[in-house]
Amino acid sequence: MKTLQKKLLFFMLIVLPLGMFAQNILKGKVLDSATQTPLPSVNISVVNNTTGTSTDFDGNFTLSNLSVGDQIVFSYVGFVKQTFTYNNQKEITILLIEDANQLEGVVVIGYGSVKKKDATGAVTQINSDDFNKGAVVTAENLLNGRVAGLTVNTSGAPGSGSEIRIRGGSSLFASNDPLIVIDGLPIENTTNTGSTSILAALNPSDIESFTVLKDASATAIYGSRASNGVIIITTKKGGKTLSVDYNFQYGSGKLVKKVDVFSAAEFRNVVAEQLPGSVGQLGTANTDWQEEIYRKTDLVDNNISIRGNLFNVIPSRLSLGNTYQEGLRLTNKFNRNTIGISLNPSLLNNHLKLRVSANYANERNRFADGVEGAALRFDPTQPVYDSNSYYGGFFEYWNGNLNPTQAQLTPSVVRNPVSQLLQTNDSGINNRLFGNFEIDYKFHFLPELRGVVNLGFDESNGERTRSVSRFTGSAPSNDNRPYGTNEYSEALRKNRSLDGYFNYKKLFNKLEVDATAGYSYQKFEGYSFSTGNVFQPNYSDAIADVDTFADIVLIGLFARTNFTYDDKYILTLSYRRDGSSRFSEENRWGNFPAASFAWKLKEEFFEDSTLISNLKLRLGYGITGQQEIGDRLSYLQQYVTGNNQSQYIFGTTATPIAVSTAYNSNLKWEETTTYNVGFDYGLLDDKITGTIDAFYKKSEDLLVRSALPDGGNFSNRGFQNIGDLTVKGIEFAIDAKLVEKDNLKWNVNFNATKFERRIDELALNADIFIGGTGTGTGGTAQILREGFTPYSFYVYKQLYDSNSKPIEGAYADLNGDGIVNGDDRYIYKNADPDATFGFASYLNYKNIDFSFNLRASIGNRIYNAVDAGRAQYDLLNQASGVLGNIPSSVQDTNFNTTSDVVLSDIYIENASFLRLDNVTLGYTFPKWLEGKASVRLYSGVQNAFVITKYSGLDPEITNNGIDNTIYPRQRSLLFGANIKF
Repeated sequence: MKTLQKKLLFFMLIVLPLGMFAQNILKGKVLDSATQTPLPSVNISVVNNTTGTSTDFDGNFTLSNLSVGDQIVFSYVGFVKQTFTYNNQKEITILLIEDANQLEGVVVIGYGSVKKKDATGAVTQINSDDFNKGAVVTAENLLNGRVAGLTVNTSGAPGSGSEIRIRGGSSLFASNDPLIVIDGLPIENTTNTGSTSILAALNPSDIESFTVLKDASATAIYGSRASNGVIIITTKKGGKTLSVDYNFQYGSGKLVKKVDVFSAAEFRNVVAEQLPGSVGQLGTANTDWQEEIYRKTDLVDNNISIRGNLFNVIPSRLSLGNTYQEGLRLTNKFNRNTIGISLNPSLLNNHLKLRVSANYANERNRFADGVEGAALRFDPTQPVYDSNSYYGGFFEYWNGNLNPTQAQLTPSVVRNPVSQLLQTNDSGINNRLFGNFEIDYKFHFLPELRGVVNLGFDESNGERTRSVSRFTGSAPSNDNRPYGTNEYSEALRKNRSLDGYFNYKKLFNKLEVDATAGYSYQKFEGYSFSTGNVFQPNYSDAIADVDTFADIVLIGLFARTNFTYDDKYILTLSYRRDGSSRFSEENRWGNFPAASFAWKLKEEFFEDSTLISNLKLRLGYGITGQQEIGDRLSYLQQYVTGNNQSQYIFGTTATPIAVSTAYNSNLKWEETTTYNVGFDYGLLDDKITGTIDAFYKKSEDLLVRSALPDGGNFSNRGFQNIGDLTVKGIEFAIDAKLVEKDNLKWNVNFNATKFERRIDELALNADIFIGGTGTGTGGTAQILREGFTPYSFYVYKQLYDSNSKPIEGAYADLNGDGIVNGDDRYIYKNADPDATFGFASYLNYKNIDFSFNLRASIGNRIYNAVDAGRAQYDLLNQASGVLGNIPSSVQDTNFNTTSDVVLSDIYIENASFLRLDNVTLGYTFPKWLEGKASVRLYSGVQNAFVITKYSGLDPEITNNGIDNTIYPRQRSLLFGANIKF
């Protein structure tokens, strides 16, 4: 009996509790629903309980101390969170579904990514769905007008590059271009021989997203080249399901506007009035020279991409593209062929991720000279062609002697611009291969730790030939007898990078730590070769020159840590130490720290608000560096040899000379300190979202090419660290989903930016005169002066008569000394806008889509050098008794002599504008080919209209606000199709 009692007691005290405990244990596995592969490190928690765990390498987990009815939450980055109700189950399998919305909420930053809601810096990401539509040949125009603080100014040349500025830049003479990073590879901001721009080789159809890093807290991790902001380009990757996309676009372009010069009939009347003795020099033709140098254009763009899961293991993407674009100038064209391959497999149960990206581009360009100046000046009563002309059958001013040894051009007059275009063959080829190979390994023994190695490569091999007939009036000449041009040049540029870093991310109760530390190495090398003009008289092989570029090496050590507490407070600290071969050993290294803080005010104060869905305060501080100057070894004394035009004669022997270049061994980093405060906001369940930012940037030790003391160096100008520059401004952006219904969706985006640049200090408080007038050597219309905006216009104050007509050569005596001279010039306006704006609208009704993009600039000014240097009656007579056309605006001023008026403030014009970049209307057939494909047909207009008061050709120019003829932008009518299988 006692034995039975002991057994019962043992069962009740030991076995029964164990059995009860065993009933509270849940085992299971978590899989990716799409691939059925295990998911390691899935976070598993129990609602209202401290119980929690995570899956192991094989996706397995064990959870204990459960009660019936417990809510178990499974969460994993990039997947939809799933809740499971416990009801005494012993073993389960959880299938997590990839969350497209959450992936869209991840923002790519330097050496990693972050959830958009957790970003602490001024960061804007634009995905492919939000790209600009229309005739987009170069990648940067996909986001023109879409990002507050970012401006993209592209010329009218086909495939041409752009002036890209983030928050106005940060330097004077060093580069103001942002750092561009493609799939982790920072690219060189130098266009290679035979190419049109640094991004011409990148097919816009291959781009998945742009991330624009604007403040130093976001950019400092890139240190040495991040003072002007960073643009991170992420290309499209492979997919898990098979899909084929084909895109076709055709565009027909034409000239929109011409510079207003006298027509042939008007010119005859003006000559009769102003130069009656020269009427006999008028011709009988009626030629519009601007119409003659331009043409209607064609654009054809074809792209096809195939995505799928190669061998059911390797997500892959293959893309092929061809773009052909003609420029308005005769003979000018751009032709690009591209191939892109992307492989991104995940191995070892997602512990090892490989990313391979390779892109090849073949550019073939026919360049065209800028002949606009000649077209404006050529007599409109003369013909384009002359059958009796010695110069290729084109009309030229010459002595009429058909003897080849006696034929001679009339000196100092403009040459036939059509002849220059048609008899010049300036062709380039550039082959570029770039990409990266990335290894991302999550350690098995410590899944919170990742090791990432990224190898980047970029090699560009270009060549260019320029041939000009000796029967071309504009060809190089000797004693006004053209001898033509035959030149060949080539260049090879290589860019290699190695980035390696560790990332540790772990949640400690309410504190999440995300730490990154690594090393970066990048090397730029190459060479160029040029024959020079072999038709040049006295040409010798010594003129042919090989220039082996001095290597540029950048080395960086970097670290960043994000601390997130209670999902409300986020602190980011980063540091980078960079070395550049552009500086001497004593000044080679720079230190670039940054810190930023974010406070999620929504969770703190408005948790129950239905109006406010997101509100976050951001504070940022950081220092970034600048070393991007044209000279590679400015700190080192170098010697260069001259050509056959710079030799000493010893007896009868010509000996080339070697001359030292200017150098400065004390050159050091230009540094920019940035402060930023901003708010991210969301209203009505994020139907309305946006940002507000205020920033202040101060650049010190500016790298400036300025005057050197006489006899103190080997040039009168060279790079020095002198001066300070500040930029301050405010940005606003808003995205609104105005309508969200099954058959109707309407989204709009608006952004606005205002900034001011000021020069705080220059060496010895000395002004720097800059910005040529285009009317000869030495004349400048702009100034760098302490306390003012860079490149402010420096002109005379025009006086007017009682009828408000300008008085030629009459200017205000501003200093009151009774003499009007250079001391009376004053600073009047500048090219910087008071504010810029962007607006985009996307409307979908059933299968119809309609979109447009508007941009505006307010308050920017332009020095109209076209009028300042040409709109004077004296210029009707060029030289040697030859007549020349002038702008008809001369009738508004009645000015006669250029030198008397070229610096009048009357030529500073308001260039504010509103431009409709693109408008597109499309219709989608969702079930084409019996539902196997969809096809979207569309039509649109590129550069639809510009509203402005500026009298010149276009108010949107580069060249710091000086308009001395530009390549005009064409207006294109577009047709296209997007087919998806």
